[in-house]
Amino acid sequence: MNQKLISADDTAGGMPCFRLELWSGAGTNKLLPIMKRSMLPAATVLLLALVSTGRAEAPRATEVIILAGQSNAVGFDARAEDLPADSVDEKVLLWWRCGDPPPDEHDSTSGGKWTHLRAQPRGEPQAKDLTARQYGNFASPEGGFGPEIGLARTLHTKERKPLAIVKTAFSGTAMARDWNPADAGPGGSCYRALVAETKAAMSAAKAQGLGPHLRALVWVQGESDANEQAAPRYAEALGRMIGALRKDLDAPQLTVLLGVNTQFSNGKNPFVPKIVEAQQALASQDPHCAYVDTAGATIANQFHFDSPGMLDVGARYAAALLQLESRSPATIETKR
Repeated sequence: MNQKLISADDTAGGMPCFRLELWSGAGTNKLLPIMKRSMLPAATVLLLALVSTGRAEAPRATEVIILAGQSNAVGFDARAEDLPADSVDEKVLLWWRCGDPPPDEHDSTSGGKWTHLRAQPRGEPQAKDLTARQYGNFASPEGGFGPEIGLARTLHTKERKPLAIVKTAFSGTAMARDWNPADAGPGGSCYRALVAETKAAMSAAKAQGLGPHLRALVWVQGESDANEQAAPRYAEALGRMIGALRKDLDAPQLTVLLGVNTQFSNGKNPFVPKIVEAQQALASQDPHCAYVDTAGATIANQFHFDSPGMLDVGARYAAALLQLESRSPATIETKR
């Protein structure tokens, strides 16, 4: 319904009155008047005008952080039953797809829609088969959580701004085998899922009246590349993936935070330091990138952080993001 508010030329009972014309669309390029010269008190007309204008509210600006990587991004050994309650969780949006590679119907997902920050259920994992990289999605039957919890809780507590997390992570995945943007086959399946989930989440947020903008990528990966063959090529492979992601998401200055479980294999894997060096090198070359040290976070075993450790790691990523942004306010403002 459209309307036309015309200035008063009469009074009623000593009060200024207006003529209000209401119009209803009918057919192409044709408007039919359904009420004319209704003499109403001015305050009533103004209220009707405000209510019936049909003006859409401005989209609510919402910062979106992407979380991706392998099992310590999934949160394989961070148990849902260990997660302490926090009222912040209801204020943060979460969209997720995580589990075992390749991305498929066995993943744990949010069903292609936004929900609030929470631990994720196991979904419908395939039978455990380590040779096929089927691990059960999460160790606990109750499900689990990754760095997104500590990350989001820390940021929201400090900033009190609308925040959303898109989580796309798959256990046991490596750069060439799963995250290669140039591989149209299985080697790029996790990368394609990351792009697809992020785009779908952004579109859904806009459809819900939000104004999402990408703030950062939180990358927790590298353990599966800590070997003689992959480690020397890790910096190049990760750098290419970051470049492709920025291009595919139309976010050329997307902030990237890099980290890995430095205690992987209980410190006995000689290639983990090579992964750390590669991530640090990328961070030193890119003003929109930072390395996040996870040393000292508590672990469940030689592979994964435990529940308190996972919350700690998420908080470290949040601190690193705030520190990086504080060093380059002009860049961050341009990005947004």
